[in-house]
Amino acid sequence: MANTTSTTAGGGDFTSNLGRIYGIYTGGFIAFIILMAVLSAMGVENVVIGYLFMGFTIVIYAVIGILSRTMHVGEYYVAGRRVPALYNGMATGADWMSAASFIGMAGSLYLLGYDGLGFVLGWTGGYVLVAILVAPYLRKFGAYTVPDFLSARYGGNLARFIGVIVLFSCSFTYVVAQIFGTGLISARFLGIDFNVAVYVGLAGILVCSMLGGMRAVTWTQVAQYIVLIIAYLIPAIWMSTVKTGIPIPQLMQGQALANITALETAQGIAIHHITPFAHGGYDAKNYFLLILCLMVGTASLPHVLMRYFTTPSVREARVSVAWSLLFIFILYFTAPAYAAFAKWTMLDLVASGLTPENIAEKAGWMMRWAAADNTLVQICGKAATDTAAIVAACGEKGVTALSFADINLNADMIVLATPEMAGMPYVISGLVAAGGLAAALSTADGLLLAIANALSHDIYYKMIDQNAPTSRRLIVSRILLVMVAVLAAYVASTKPSDILSMVSWAFSLAAGGLFPALVLGVWWKRANT
Repeated sequence: MANTTSTTAGGGDFTSNLGRIYGIYTGGFIAFIILMAVLSAMGVENVVIGYLFMGFTIVIYAVIGILSRTMHVGEYYVAGRRVPALYNGMATGADWMSAASFIGMAGSLYLLGYDGLGFVLGWTGGYVLVAILVAPYLRKFGAYTVPDFLSARYGGNLARFIGVIVLFSCSFTYVVAQIFGTGLISARFLGIDFNVAVYVGLAGILVCSMLGGMRAVTWTQVAQYIVLIIAYLIPAIWMSTVKTGIPIPQLMQGQALANITALETAQGIAIHHITPFAHGGYDAKNYFLLILCLMVGTASLPHVLMRYFTTPSVREARVSVAWSLLFIFILYFTAPAYAAFAKWTMLDLVASGLTPENIAEKAGWMMRWAAADNTLVQICGKAATDTAAIVAACGEKGVTALSFADINLNADMIVLATPEMAGMPYVISGLVAAGGLAAALSTADGLLLAIANALSHDIYYKMIDQNAPTSRRLIVSRILLVMVAVLAAYVASTKPSDILSMVSWAFSLAAGGLFPALVLGVWWKRANT
């Protein structure tokens, strides 16, 4: 049954009923959220709610991945080239909106204010380049991988090998950031050590991609998009309703910014949230170059481009890009408002008379996050692990009343901690954790598949053994996928940097290594043998 194309996920029966299937899935997920709220109201412990949220969603993704298993090369590499534009757009949105978008975007806007908008502009603007310059033409070419295209346009295995090196470099850097994100979420909401949590997250990644390749990844990513967008919108709508009475955070962001400015002025904060180019390294030139680099990098990411290999036609690829941009826009349009309402909430908390002695009562969530990872929350320059540590650190500096500047929150925790910061029920925290996990898993799946496919198809099959049977090629791909995943988890456990920085490195590598070759290969007739 798993190897047929008419009875499994990705086959005709499945694709003809996608609306009904994912409608039932969405309704079931909303019912699950309501059930968790009921259990929480009945006194079920928060840690149990966290386990249920993360366990339920991972099991659903695993079931989809197992049902989508295949031994057909076309299904494994490009999902049989029959993914409808709407659902490919949704899958691409999940593939694209990694932990950096879900966790890091609003966190950076919270910390950088105006200067953080460069990430929003660069990443969304890059999709214009994808639509105009690259995606439809790669689909028309009919390749399985990006190095496949480079080999055909630039002649021979040298171009293919260089393409694989660049693909591996940018995708591996990117996947480390995603596994770091899964570890961060698992550590906080499952109450386990970060070094163990990264491998827990790794297990969730592998069950979604290892057996079914692109077919499994596609249908799990559609499911993951539904989870992540619900999880992102609900806290933003909640804060907007509580703060302004209007449940449209994007519309009420202006009021939030006005209140932030008033509170910053009252608290004597020198650098205001809306002040442009106020942070070191963010002058106008660097700001523009950041946007340009992110735009070009977006148009070069192999795991995103390979999604457009899965559509039935070139026209569907073009329509798919439009759907992708819409689904991405929903989150990116909300991120600045999410950050603004979170900062407004934090400034209100400080203005309420926050002291080292009463922080456990007024903001105990800070110590819970610091306990999960002592780099996430620092107060008066020291890890905020408990009241005694905070009182001692602030006592050394003579601080009796905490100011906004005394509290240093890591960008990677802002989105995940906002429900606790804003006093929402714990079920919302569990939902946001599930959404962050969905964002990280969906992108990690795509990245690992891009790496494994390039190594197995371009290196093993095209350069080492062109007579390898299908079964061996897919076995090699799965073995390589597991090996790369374990290596990435180990690197993530060393905490090389924050999520947004690692993702930015990946974009720079993709932009410098792939963008010129891809664009010239598509548009310049002389870019061939």
